[in-house]
Amino acid sequence: MSENPQNQTDIPVLIGAGQLTDRRAPEEVATPIELMAEALRKAAEDAGPGESLLQAADVLLAMGLTADSPEAQGLPSYVNVPALVAGALNISPASQLYTATGGNTPQMMVNRYAQQIVEGQCELVLFTGAEALAGMIGRLKAGLDIDGWQSQEGEPPEMVTTERLPATPHEAAHGILLPASVYPLFENALRGKYGEDIDTHQRRMGELFHPLTRVASENPLAWFPVERSAEELSQVSESNRYVGFPYTKYLNSIIQVNMGAAIIMTSQRKARELGIPEDRMVYLHGCGDANDRWYLHERENYCSSPAIRTIGRKALEMAGKTIDEIDYFDIYSCFPSAVQIACDELGIDHRDPRGLTVTGGLPYFGGPGNNYATHAIATMMDRLRAKPGSFGLLNANGWFITKHSLGIYSTEPPSGPWCREDPADYQDEVVDQQVPAFAETPEGPSTIETYTVLHGRKGPERGLVIGRLADGTRFIANTPDDAETLQSMVVKDMLGAHGDVSSREGINTFTPDFTRL
Repeated sequence: MSENPQNQTDIPVLIGAGQLTDRRAPEEVATPIELMAEALRKAAEDAGPGESLLQAADVLLAMGLTADSPEAQGLPSYVNVPALVAGALNISPASQLYTATGGNTPQMMVNRYAQQIVEGQCELVLFTGAEALAGMIGRLKAGLDIDGWQSQEGEPPEMVTTERLPATPHEAAHGILLPASVYPLFENALRGKYGEDIDTHQRRMGELFHPLTRVASENPLAWFPVERSAEELSQVSESNRYVGFPYTKYLNSIIQVNMGAAIIMTSQRKARELGIPEDRMVYLHGCGDANDRWYLHERENYCSSPAIRTIGRKALEMAGKTIDEIDYFDIYSCFPSAVQIACDELGIDHRDPRGLTVTGGLPYFGGPGNNYATHAIATMMDRLRAKPGSFGLLNANGWFITKHSLGIYSTEPPSGPWCREDPADYQDEVVDQQVPAFAETPEGPSTIETYTVLHGRKGPERGLVIGRLADGTRFIANTPDDAETLQSMVVKDMLGAHGDVSSREGINTFTPDFTRL
């Protein structure tokens, strides 16, 4: 447990938030660097002092761009993102840092630097991030240059987190690499947990995400400010094809956006020195960070998250609150399974009348790479300021329900010393569970634990199975890619289905026995 030797005015506090969405034509659209810089200007304005506040920063932290993630596959990028943002703002913080891939990163960085502020390691931190993939693609289609999306100048930045591949080579060889291919595996496992048939569960996914579209429709910053019915979201149509069964296009996070967001954090003492009005201050009351078992084949099951369960408990205990005392939520919503698992672990009903987002969710507000949670924090700050004394909780998730961070906020200052438990003290207990043995070269009779059918624009292309041999050993496999097999796997419930698995040249194939369904 970290100690807090500082006086009460050294508690961390968020003082400014800025967001923008750029819908301009490709000829005029902003670059990621311009979006990050402008979001920080807006955050400084929101705090009160304006751009003079940026000059007082000793840390500038930029969230990793999608172009720098392992899944980017040759997208253009910059050598040093934080240095370019600092240059655009004409500031020179002592620390200019960059993060690796992870949707959990903005909340994790707030948690980490809140502790550093308390310990006197820094005074004022600028957090910023953006994505402008829509702009870049629009310019390419229009035959325009994308010089603003890349730069080879300068030295590489100091990294504040470490990049780690999300999958083993064996997992990646079978298609476990992109979130859109993996989250459907969780969703079908949840259907089994809830005991629902395919049609019932399909309807329930639409009912779960319909309220998110309503929030997005009322958010002027949303990329898709359109309310859609539950049926429109979940049912396959000409404009809403399957991506990874059972997810249709409207149930997938959308990364091709032009959006930036920034927040500014300091201590209560420093905020008062800078003349920040009390009504701008939003306090972090509770927080937690943990990882589930890193690789998918190592998970205890595909319908739970010990990490979310643990950090929810830690954060609520730190804040001195129960989940029933929270007024607002923003549950990370890249896909329906992420929402359902988080709600189940935190004790939130899927139809909670408080709502599950203040922002609108990644498929509808927009999913700007690693930076959605910065938007969620900024939006939560606005909501809490409008209702002083209320409390908001948000969680953020990286990779495949792998990395998790959570924060609880309020305009009400903490009643006692700010004290965060070191995540390293509880990380081991998160992964302390028995997991099945795993075989890379399975052979013989077997059953499906969970599965998906991955689709392209022309229809089903690949079946992906996590299964069990007769002795309980787990394996990963693809299925035969003939149209009859793939279509049958979409219309029939394949959970627990029997078949045979074989391994040839590093690739496993599970052949379902449809006569036993």
